Amino acid sequence: MNTVLDTVVIGGGAMGSAAAWALSRRGRQVTLLEQFGPGHKIGASHGATRNLNPGYHQPDYVAMLAEGLALWDELEQETGEQLLARTGVVTHGPGGDLPKVFDALTAAGIRAEFLAPAEAGERWRGIRFDQQVLHMPDGGQLNPEAALPAFQRLASARGADIRHHTKVVDFQVFDDGVRLTLESAAGTEVVTAAQAVVTAGGWTEKLLGGASFGSAADEDGTLRIPRLRVTQEQPAHFRVADTGAVWPGFNHYPGPDYQGWYSPVYGMQTPGEGIKAGWHGVGPVVDPDHRDFLPEPKQLAALQEYARQWLPGVDADSFDAISCTYTTTPDEDFILDRIGPVVIGAGFSGHGFKFTPVIGRILADLATGTRPAPEIFRASR
Repeated sequence: MNTVLDTVVIGGGAMGSAAAWALSRRGRQVTLLEQFGPGHKIGASHGATRNLNPGYHQPDYVAMLAEGLALWDELEQETGEQLLARTGVVTHGPGGDLPKVFDALTAAGIRAEFLAPAEAGERWRGIRFDQQVLHMPDGGQLNPEAALPAFQRLASARGADIRHHTKVVDFQVFDDGVRLTLESAAGTEVVTAAQAVVTAGGWTEKLLGGASFGSAADEDGTLRIPRLRVTQEQPAHFRVADTGAVWPGFNHYPGPDYQGWYSPVYGMQTPGEGIKAGWHGVGPVVDPDHRDFLPEPKQLAALQEYARQWLPGVDADSFDAISCTYTTTPDEDFILDRIGPVVIGAGFSGHGFKFTPVIGRILADLATGTRPAPEIFRASR
């Protein structure tokens, strides 16, 4: 049996769920396909906290921040749930282009202020500061465990078909649509659709690499997109040692010679689990279907040493290691583009979650032909 559909979204993580939500708001027929079950921990969209860090100065990202803050508020009102805890976010250290960030945010009406290290240390004594600190009060922590089901519930209420445990095992692209072979507990099914939105995270290259794009791609039918590097990132939740400390979200640029490599550190408080801290984008490259979920020993030891030096409010010897994936482009800008009947949302490079509802809107724009994405996100860049 060949089922004919309008728009298929492949991948039910954050971006696919947001795309289904945005498309359903426009009255489009949407089918969302997710190969794993609800709330799975195999990709990049699980866990109870993600920083909404406003620390950008590039115009396209700042515009998306302003839109995103409004959309998260709208989602909270529509669902009646808290999705964003506005604890504020602080960024410190010698990197990060903080004066540029301050200027860009204040020009866009997003609050930002510089604090001396001593003042910051009085406010947030769980963190050690040694250089000027940029405080962004409009930032905070988003809750993926609440947000993803919310996007899917809202989409389903508007008619979207949400299918978990449904894997795309064959993907064929034609000038006028796509044909997918699906496997689920019900068996094998072939569907055709006018278009597909691919939001498959770490599985993007596996999915697209096996498809021929015909006249929509190069002369040999090969799709050319920026290389996607999938890494297993290994943050940890450290036990709180100072129960009286107040915790904002934080980002730290400790310097190019810190611990022998250069990586920013991000962190936040996860209620009931401790203080989450991790390196950014330096985990080992992995196949998303073959992961051990175990921390790399040297990086874990370095993270513990970081906590001893810079997070006096935690016990660096008491922690739970956690694991997720990054799918990163060479320039760390996203891929948001349409090629023939296929819309691609990929390469969120460890900093995409805060933009989830905006990315859903952009993907819906691409799928409906409303308007293109910003130039920096083009696949052909």
